[in-house]
This record gives sequence, C-alpha cells and structure tokens, in this order.
Amino acid sequence: MPVQKSDKKADKTSKKKKIKDNGKLTNAFYAKELYKLQIELVKLQQWVIHAGLKVVVVFEGRDAAGKGGSIKRITETLNPRVCKVVALPAPTEREKTQWYFQRYVKHLPATGEIILLDRSWYNRAGVERVMGFCSDDEYHEFLRSCPEFERMLVRSGIILIKYWFSVSDEEQERRFQNRIFHPTKHWKLSPMDLESRARWKEYSRAKDDMFMHTDIKQAPWYVVDGDDKKRARLNVISHLLSLIPYQDLTPPPMELPPRQSDSGYVRPPMSDQTFVPNVY
Repeated sequence: MPVQKSDKKADKTSKKKKIKDNGKLTNAFYAKELYKLQIELVKLQQWVIHAGLKVVVVFEGRDAAGKGGSIKRITETLNPRVCKVVALPAPTEREKTQWYFQRYVKHLPATGEIILLDRSWYNRAGVERVMGFCSDDEYHEFLRSCPEFERMLVRSGIILIKYWFSVSDEEQERRFQNRIFHPTKHWKLSPMDLESRARWKEYSRAKDDMFMHTDIKQAPWYVVDGDDKKRARLNVISHLLSLIPYQDLTPPPMELPPRQSDSGYVRPPMSDQTFVPNVY
C-alpha cells in the first residue's frame, strides 16, 4: 500500500520532535525517554530485591566519555541503599601490599543489591599500565587472573556487566576545553586526565590488549558510543534493562491514613527555633 502524503508529513513531524538539525536528540524527547527508562529501573530495583539478585555493573572508558553522567541518570531515581556507587580513590600504602582484587571484593553486593563501579579493577590494565604505576609482572599477572576472578564472581551468582565508554579524540578535546572554562567542572579535569590526553595512543593500545584478554563469554565487554551523551545514556539504560529479566512488582496505590487528631498538643513558639534565612 503506497504511503499517503499525510503519513509522510506525520513521520517527518515526528522525526523533527525527536532530532535537532544537528542530529542531536531534542531535550523534550530525551527527557521523555529517560523518564520512561527510569520507571523501568525502579521496577528492576524491586525485582532485584524480591529475587535476591546480586548485580555488579562496571563502568570504564576514556576520560570525559560520559561514564559519570550515565551513572547519575541510573541512580537518581533509585534507592541508595539498594543501588550503590563505588568510586575508589588511589590505593593506600597498605592496600598496595594486598592481593590486587582485595579492596574491590569488600564492595561486592549482598543479596538484593546493585553495585555500580565508577572505575574498577581495570585500573591496572589502563592508567597503571600506561603511567607505569605497576610493574610488568603485576600487569601480566592481572591479565591472567582477571578472567578467572570474573568467572568466579559469575559462578558465585553475581550478575557482572561491563561497559566501556568510547569517545572520539575530537569530542574528548571539546569536553576537556569545556571543563577548563566551566566553574563547576574544574574538578573533573585532573593532571591525570591531561596526561591521558597526551598519551592517547598508549591508552588505545592498552585498551586493545585488555579487551583481548578480558572480553570473555561469561562477562563480555559492551562498548558504548559516548560522542552523543544523551544517546549514550538512553542506550546504556535500555541495554542494562535488557540484560536482567525482571517482572513488574509495582504495588497498588497506597491510601494515606487520616492524620492523628489534636489531643492537646501545643506547638512551641516559632520564635524559639532557628530558621534558615530566606535569601531567595
């Protein structure tokens, strides 16, 4: 059946509502889709609790590739007691003497928990390798032991999901420049970030070697195109939801009980309390 002109016009109008002239998603469409996906994340959270699942999601990738923004969109509607973000600082002197994976193990989930790792044990295959923070022997031992470590996690019942955020050098440069001049983003640009920019090719080779050894069947790497932040966030959430089968356990609407009747309670004078000044 030939497509009617009215149908073509409707499709064109619909597309305009979703995509700007520059190919980016419109703010309205992005907000609408994000809201729908976040509702599904809440359903997933309730299922994780109900089914007693243990979920670990690893977020790795280039600096300024959009990992942090995606994590924020995932967590902003979830219960922080259930969905926790782990972003470890540099290891202490004591931690440097431990088994490499030891400081990460204590952050693994218990039943009914979701752990989002903002950077992870893969620091050894990335920044530590490129910057010379580990020896060659430590690096090669990591490549040997990491797949076995992850298989052990999966065998123990943990759902392990790994995302690598990729970004073009041109887009990374644009975001770095934005951080330099943005007063609320200065903290995002560290000396290590600047060094990673200078060593782009070395990081690329380190990532390729890491994938070769750790892209395993039990815990494969999923690559995210991070050049378009809005699309990357929607794609990651949608993909995450697709990997964990869940059921809708949304409870029926609640009815608020009547407020307790006044039984002689006398509120203290307002002047006895210290209030935050009404500056705005």
